[in-house]
Amino acid sequence: MDNKNEFKPYIPADKIVPEFTVTSIVIGIVLAVVFGAANAYLGLLVGMTISASIPAAVISMGIIRVILRRDSILENNLVQTIGSAGESLAAGAIFTLPALFLWAEEGKIEFPSLVTIFLIALFGGLLGVCFMVPLRQALIVEEHGTLPFPEGTACAEVLLAGEEGGSKAGSVFTGLGIAALYKFVADGLKLFPSEIGYAFKSYAGSQIGIQVLPSLAGVGFICGPKIASYMLAGGTLSWFVLMPAIALFGGDATIYPGTDPISEMLAVDGPSALWSNYIKYIGAGAVAAGGMISLIKTFPLIVRTFKQAMASMSKKHAQKNALRTQQDLPMPFLLVIILAIVVLIWLIPTFPVNPVGSLIIVIFGFFFASVSSRMVGLIGSSNNPVSGMAIATLIIATLLLKVTGTDGTTGMVGAIAIGGVICIIAAIAGDTSQDLKTGFIVGATPKKQQIGEMLGVVVSAAAVGFVLYLLNEAWGYGTTELPAAQATMMKMLVEGIMNAELPWALIFIGVFIAIVAEILKVPVMPFAVGMYLPFSLSAGIMAGGIVRFIVEKIKGTDEEKKERADRGVLFTSGLIAGEGIMGIVLAILAVVKVDSVINLSARFNFTTPQFVSLIVFVLLLVYLFRKCMKKSK
Repeated sequence: MDNKNEFKPYIPADKIVPEFTVTSIVIGIVLAVVFGAANAYLGLLVGMTISASIPAAVISMGIIRVILRRDSILENNLVQTIGSAGESLAAGAIFTLPALFLWAEEGKIEFPSLVTIFLIALFGGLLGVCFMVPLRQALIVEEHGTLPFPEGTACAEVLLAGEEGGSKAGSVFTGLGIAALYKFVADGLKLFPSEIGYAFKSYAGSQIGIQVLPSLAGVGFICGPKIASYMLAGGTLSWFVLMPAIALFGGDATIYPGTDPISEMLAVDGPSALWSNYIKYIGAGAVAAGGMISLIKTFPLIVRTFKQAMASMSKKHAQKNALRTQQDLPMPFLLVIILAIVVLIWLIPTFPVNPVGSLIIVIFGFFFASVSSRMVGLIGSSNNPVSGMAIATLIIATLLLKVTGTDGTTGMVGAIAIGGVICIIAAIAGDTSQDLKTGFIVGATPKKQQIGEMLGVVVSAAAVGFVLYLLNEAWGYGTTELPAAQATMMKMLVEGIMNAELPWALIFIGVFIAIVAEILKVPVMPFAVGMYLPFSLSAGIMAGGIVRFIVEKIKGTDEEKKERADRGVLFTSGLIAGEGIMGIVLAILAVVKVDSVINLSARFNFTTPQFVSLIVFVLLLVYLFRKCMKKSK
């Protein structure tokens, strides 16, 4: 298996089966838009996204095998390739682009046009695919058996176990339906509150609470109890240590200009006012430091990866691709796309850079694409430090723009646009490498996968602007409904460098807390994100993590435990997608002002007790547990 000559894909290279078909393209495009929108909502809510490859593959098998009665593993593979592009592009976009909306709300700039968002997303997505293609031979083929590619290999296993497609797809669809209905009843009809909490009067500044939402339980289950507990620890530090300390020592003081006295804030808006005025800055400092720490820790690996990538590219093009399973998009075609994007970045006013600056963006992009592609091969997409790469790019881009005289709002917008492109490049390159690994195992045609990935990028880039506008119109970014943790932090970072107007003391508190966490060997990013987010979000995620902990602790063989976890992952993927889709639907209803019409608690003037919400959420968790423990027929 370690030797590439010994490896035989599931579909042999000399066998031609349906792959790039109208069916696979249409289903893939639909899933790219759906998972892209759902992941954008989830990422803005909880500060992290999930991989859509496995749920996309399972839904595809359910449609193609069960409904259409067709049997082609390569069609299913192409569907998940196109579908997962939407989720990755959304992940890259939401870390940076909402900063433009935040500035527009403050009256500093015009709202970004849909064309601007489309071009940033499109350039980043296409460059991510183009940069990954030359690395395929080195990372996927030559290092098969060395680089595990966790998600790519798991997705291949799901496709190879295709005969279970019907029951597995049923599990995803069940989760999707339950979460959509739950979200509509809780946040649409308002029959019970989706967030419950209690502020301690005798311990001013603190508040315990939980958001009883299916997506949070899903995220907690997929991430597992360890990551969930780190997030909860971060939330506990913010809401039970830092906020009470601010309330205790602050009193009637105003800690920095432009804010109300602390006692007044607490009297009017409760502890959440301390979160929005103080903790967000401390949390942003911790998230930024966490991103940089993860980048510094992986720097030796980054340098080694880049050297290997360059060496493999010079070797690879001496040979001609002959077999179907070795055909990549031709290098001249990729170079034309890259060159066209370099010229367009220089010419389009959204990117205030000269030709050299445009070239620097592409060089940075290739560097981070090669790093991202290898990182996901080693540690999986979930642990890929994309936001760390974006932070590093953002700091360098902002400094360069300021030094070259492009400052003020033009420089800030330019820095976010450049950071957005780099962030999307890293996210898409990582996703492409996972998809190509899946294709390598099942025997797909790389060239067709690469075209599929580009197709997914174009469609998702066109859709993501509408999703961002919709969510901003419905609830606004930086609010409790959509905290937009990374984007708010990126905005603060750019402003701080350009205008020197940040409360640096608060940010440095966050930075040093992150350093303490690193010294104590606590994974900094989940801890820092937990510090930034409302405690109630981390508590909801922890609930899902506890279910996963119980499921894996109950006696059974390793294989049985893995099967239980896999059943839970599919169901909770459905929960996340279902709530994300319903979140988008509710945003549409809020924008067209129908939300007040369906708000039954307001219309009939009743308030549901908080314990009802808790009972409903516990019932959902019990159902999730039973779903995991129920053996397949």
